[in-house]
Amino acid sequence: MAEPFDPPGTPTGSFPTTHWSLILRSGDRSSHEARDALTTLCQAYWYPIYALIRRQGYDPADAQDLTQDYFAHLLEKGVIAAADRRKGRFRTFLRTGCRHFLIDQFRRRRSREGKRALLSINAGAAEGRYRFEPADGMTPDRIFARAWAMILLDRVLALLADEYAARGRSELFERLKITLTQGKGAVPAATLAGQLGATEGAINVAVHRLKKRYREILQEQIAATLDDPSEVDDEMRSLIAAIQS
Repeated sequence: MAEPFDPPGTPTGSFPTTHWSLILRSGDRSSHEARDALTTLCQAYWYPIYALIRRQGYDPADAQDLTQDYFAHLLEKGVIAAADRRKGRFRTFLRTGCRHFLIDQFRRRRSREGKRALLSINAGAAEGRYRFEPADGMTPDRIFARAWAMILLDRVLALLADEYAARGRSELFERLKITLTQGKGAVPAATLAGQLGATEGAINVAVHRLKKRYREILQEQIAATLDDPSEVDDEMRSLIAAIQS
């Protein structure tokens, strides 16, 4: 039963042009390609901003409005040109920009009536997720970093699941994904072999391939939020530390 355990993806070998580096290189809101890339990143990573705003003391309704307003500010005001390329991490840009935005909003206390929502935010899902965040000992910056890391890892799992599903290997993925979330020893290879009708050797190979592809996708997703792909490993360590803190 070797064929079902063939890897679903092909290693990229090198990182493609990333969303954030594309946006920084353009620095021009009239660039449709850069704007689309920014929209994609904002849609993927809006929740950490929501969590940061909630931890600042805003109630759910205000946090939802402010999250919408902040991303409208990014997408409509052409602020990307001011991004510091020496700090070329999208999460750093978002976090710092949000802090300045909240200060500005507090000072202006401007009306939000008639504003167009540019991102689809599921308020119920956002608040449901926020309730599981640690209640004590987490500063806004730390909860932002933790939420960012968890969102990124969830995206990687979803992309990996899609790859396996595209090859008709959904059952294999569902059985083996526990080795990604809880470690190889979470379920004995013999148990997995019995469930999938395979040998233990085939299971070990399949787990190795799963983890390899997981790491590749994780690197790709991290690279999409950086200006310099050489910082991927450092960013990965930072995100792991954020989860463990």
